[in-house]
Amino acid sequence: MKWFAKRKPAEIWDETIEWPLGDIEAAERIRAICEVAAASAAGSARDDKRDSERYERAAKAAMEIAMKISDDLMRDDAVRRIVDLCMKAGDLKTAQILFRAIHAAWIRETVQRDHPALVS
Repeated sequence: MKWFAKRKPAEIWDETIEWPLGDIEAAERIRAICEVAAASAAGSARDDKRDSERYERAAKAAMEIAMKISDDLMRDDAVRRIVDLCMKAGDLKTAQILFRAIHAAWIRETVQRDHPALVS
């Protein structure tokens, strides 16, 4: 009976994107991805394989979207959200790489204040 079969809910980062996506829509999508993936990021820090895979897919999708944002400040803010997600997952290497991509001084200072481990 297929009527009662549970369907696996689609993740927001697995949904297809209708390009071209505007900067505001891209930033909103990244924010939503990071919010949804935050629980998985915490789980991936505890070596939960399923959570780790969810975090990696979410982070990859968010990074791909962020690369296409043309407005510098919006892109920096989106990258900041992805850095926060990486730090929740304990993915310091990726977070450091993304941190270096942030150009706005006030966003860099905020990230440094929130995550001092990125600076060392």
